[in-house]
Amino acid sequence: MFHSLKIGDLTAKLPIIQGGMGVGISLSSLAGAVAAKGGIGVISTAQIGFTEADYDRKPLEANLRMVGEHIRRARQAAKGGILGVNIMVATKNYEMYVKEAVKNGIDIIISGAGLPTELPALVKGTKTKIIPIISSLKGARVLLKLWDRKENTAPDAVLIEGPKAGGHLGFTAEEIQNHDEGAYKKEIEEIVSLVKEYSEKYEKDIPVITAGGILNKQDMEEYFSLGVKGIQVATKFVTTEECDADYRYKEAYINCKKEDIVIVKSPVGMPGRAIRNDFIEKTLLGRVPVNHCHGCIKTCNPKETPYCITEALINAAKGNIQKALLFCGANAYLEDRIRTVDDVLGDYFG
Repeated sequence: MFHSLKIGDLTAKLPIIQGGMGVGISLSSLAGAVAAKGGIGVISTAQIGFTEADYDRKPLEANLRMVGEHIRRARQAAKGGILGVNIMVATKNYEMYVKEAVKNGIDIIISGAGLPTELPALVKGTKTKIIPIISSLKGARVLLKLWDRKENTAPDAVLIEGPKAGGHLGFTAEEIQNHDEGAYKKEIEEIVSLVKEYSEKYEKDIPVITAGGILNKQDMEEYFSLGVKGIQVATKFVTTEECDADYRYKEAYINCKKEDIVIVKSPVGMPGRAIRNDFIEKTLLGRVPVNHCHGCIKTCNPKETPYCITEALINAAKGNIQKALLFCGANAYLEDRIRTVDDVLGDYFG
C-alpha cells in the first residue's frame, strides 16, 4: 500500500517525482501530465529556450523567457497538481534561473550537479520548496550543516540520486562500476537517520526521496522499508507519448541493448550514463571542436572542453541521434515500446 508524499504544505497523491531531464526531454508536456495524475512533474531548465528563434544570439534571454512559458503551459495541463523545476548548480547565471522560476510561482526547485549552497537565500520569503540532490552521506552532511549554520534552515525534502540514475552522476566512474547494492542501501538508511536530526531540530517533516533504477512496485516498497518516503523516476517516462523529446530519441531507448549503455565523461565535470552511438565513439578519439558557445556551464572553457554538451543534448532532443549525447538510466534497455504516463505510474501504483 502506498502513501501520499508531503513536502511542506504540498501533498502529492502519489509518492513519485518525475525526474528532470534536459535538454528538452522533460518540459511542460511531460511535467504537466505527471502532475495531473497525482505525481510531481518536473521541468528541466537546462537550455530550455533552445527552440526559440533568438536562442543562438541571446541564449540567456531565451532560456529565462521559456522557464516562465513552460511553467505556464504545465500549469494548464496539471489540473492543480504539483510542479517543480530542476536547475543544475553548474548552470551559468544559476541565481537568475532560480529567481525566474520563483517569480513564475513554481512549487518546488530541485537542484543538483553540485551542492546548492546558495539556494535557501534565493527563495527566502517565498512559498517555493527546495530539494537538494545528494549522492552520499558525506554530501548530505556537508550541505545540511552548511544550510543550518549559514541560513538557519533545512531542506523541505532531500533527494538521493543513486549510481543507476541517468545523466550526470555524483560518483566517480570507479564507484559506479564497483557499485555495492547492500552498502548503498545501508548508506540510504544513514542519510534518513541524519535527515531525521534536522527534522527534529526544525520541527518539520523532511522526507527523503531516492532515485536511480527503481523499476517497479517491489523496488519502491524495498526503498520505503529503508525509511524513504518517495521515489524519483526518469528513464521510464522518456518512452511515453507525453514526453517532450523527439520520437527518435524515444526509439533509441527502445532499440538499445544493455551493453550499449556506457559511462561517459561530461564537460560538466561529472561522469554521465548514456547510450553508445557515433557521437560517443567520436569523443573517444579526441576533442570535438566547439563552433559556438551557448554559455551553459560555469566551468566550461570552449577552447578546452572535450565537446559542447549543449549541442550534443539539443541534437538528442531534436532526434539527430548519431550526433547526440543520449543520456539514460542503467535500465533504459528494458523499455520496449511507447507507453503513456498512466502506464508508467501503473508499474508502481497499479
